[in-house]
Amino acid sequence: MTYILRTHQLTKTYNGEAVVSGVDMNIKYGEIYGFLGPNGAGKTTIMKMITNLVQPSGGEKVHDTSYEVLKRMGSIIEYPVFFEKLTARKNLELHCEYMGYYDKQAITETLALVNLVNVENKPVKDFSLGMKQRLGLARAVITKPEILILDEPVNGLDPVGMHELRDLFMKLSRQYGITLLISSHNLSEIEQIADTIGVIRKGKLIKEAPMEEIRNAHTNHIELVVKDYPRAAFVLENKLNVWNFRVREDKNIINIYDDYSQNDIIQSMIQNQVTIESIVHKKQPLEDYFLQLIGGDGPNAKFN
Repeated sequence: MTYILRTHQLTKTYNGEAVVSGVDMNIKYGEIYGFLGPNGAGKTTIMKMITNLVQPSGGEKVHDTSYEVLKRMGSIIEYPVFFEKLTARKNLELHCEYMGYYDKQAITETLALVNLVNVENKPVKDFSLGMKQRLGLARAVITKPEILILDEPVNGLDPVGMHELRDLFMKLSRQYGITLLISSHNLSEIEQIADTIGVIRKGKLIKEAPMEEIRNAHTNHIELVVKDYPRAAFVLENKLNVWNFRVREDKNIINIYDDYSQNDIIQSMIQNQVTIESIVHKKQPLEDYFLQLIGGDGPNAKFN
């Protein structure tokens, strides 16, 4: 397998406390890598280490050389900053000059790519949030990078803006062959575009897998509704040796994620005087699965 970027035991400590610990990431050429986790999990710190904005306390980035990969990298870390009184075109001209990139036609082509054709002479201070995000992407891709690193690129956008950027990400990956590393706490957006998912919790990468594998392996479950859920949980653990389940106390529901026979569950519950109100096979929302991974078990738990 060919990787454009890998990290090995990447670690960052501040004042003796590890905010990123032993992270091994494996990003393939041409894919969209969705980097998921709640705010404060360490996503931005890892991206800053990858782009050399922050030096690691330990571990390494595995690629040709640090300087060579930076030449082939575009990024938006946190909020993009511009010369507000200048136009979109002038901002891109200055960026190209700074980067030593002198293809003037590329500016026109890139503005068209991000749908900023009719406003290229408008001062950036008059741009909406979505327009500034698209201009940030234009600046990041204008030098034709091999890998594009985007930190929460859809944060604060309305549904229309999110949809436009999602289509643009797919276009950059599928038509231009650019590898994208996109961090987010927006599960539904990442789910729709990612080829590979990395989930981070408290500075540790706890899951890395193809999106299709996650869909196939973690969407089916048995939903068991009982009145006496503590006793039902006891029966699952001690009589049936079922451990991979989640109790939703607010609705007396137990979701069972192990591949287990409904008939065996019914029989064991009856033998142990647990009344079953209903038992059905269901598809687990991916959000529930990711919340399981990050430890968000409460009814109000969420990534953001």
